[in-house]
Parts: sequence; C-alpha cells; structure tokens
Amino acid sequence: MSSDTSSRVYRLHSTLELPLEDVHEFFDTADFPEPIDDVEITRRNNTLIFQAAAADESISKYTPTAQLKASVTENRVYEDGHEPEARGSRGWALEEEEEEIESELVEYAAFKGDRETVLQNSTLQYEMYLVLVEIAKNAEKGTLTAITEVDGSLVATRIVDGEERPATIEVVEGPSDAAADSEGVDWRNNEFISD
Repeated sequence: MSSDTSSRVYRLHSTLELPLEDVHEFFDTADFPEPIDDVEITRRNNTLIFQAAAADESISKYTPTAQLKASVTENRVYEDGHEPEARGSRGWALEEEEEEIESELVEYAAFKGDRETVLQNSTLQYEMYLVLVEIAKNAEKGTLTAITEVDGSLVATRIVDGEERPATIEVVEGPSDAAADSEGVDWRNNEFISD
C-alpha cells in the first residue's frame, strides 16, 4: 500500500521533551500507521533520527522517507520532584543543615522546532506525523501544534503536556491584489525589458 496522498502536513510546531528511555520504549512497542513497516533509529552525537521504513516495496530504497529529528540533552532530575532552593535565600546559618537532595542526570529527547526541523522528507510524511502525535500524547512536557489536511479538510491539532486540547484554524486575509499590483514591478509593461 502506498502513502496516503490525500493527507499532508502544512504547519507543525513542537516543544516536546521526553526521557530518552521512554522514547525507546515507545518505539519498541508502537503500532505504526500501515504504510510504515518499521522505524530505524540512528544517533549521531546529540541528534536522534527516526527514519520511516516503507512497507511498500515499490518505494525505492533510494527514496528518502520521512524522518523525525530530536536533539539529546541531559537534565538533572531530583528525587520525588524536589529541586534545591536557591542558596542564600534562607540565610547563611541554615546552609550547613541542608541535606543533599538525591538526583541523577537523565538524557532527554527534545523534538523542538517547526516542520522543517522536526519532520523531514515528503514520502510517508503524514504517517510519521501521526507517529509524532502518539509521542506527544506520551510526553509529560511540551506542546505539539499542527495544521494538516485529511481527505480535503483542514484539521487543527494541539497537544499540551500529553493532553489533547481544542484547536481551531484562523484564516486571515493576506495583502489584497490591488496593493500587490501597486507595489510590485509590472514586468509585462516594463520599458527596460525587450521581448
């Protein structure tokens, strides 16, 4: 089965962050949209690339399929969600009595940016967008907003901290044709250009 050509991604913005361990667990157990057979994960330094592998054998192995990109960052996570208070705010006498709060460095995958940054290549792009939507539903932190077209209708998506929220599309009027004509160069009647 080939990619669904009636669905496409027009706009996308993501600020999603998930522990790297959770991302790997998601991909180990995920059910991918039908045209995607599998997702190959590659790490290059601090960048993760999730490349769609097409189930359709008619898609050439040389055709770049859609991929998600995430940067890997390290965040210090404190036990029970406690973060240390800023030193000096409670006075110097209490500093010695404060206990060290248990913490560890955890690697996070950050899917941050617009469509061109997070979701690349057109073959199977909408299907990989659906994978990103599922990742967003598993993320405790960050937002995903998008405008897509499904069967000729525009669809707005907004997921905040793992929860789907209402979203609308606002159509705003661009510059009028009259304004564009008066400000632009009239190439048809330009005396400096000959036929």
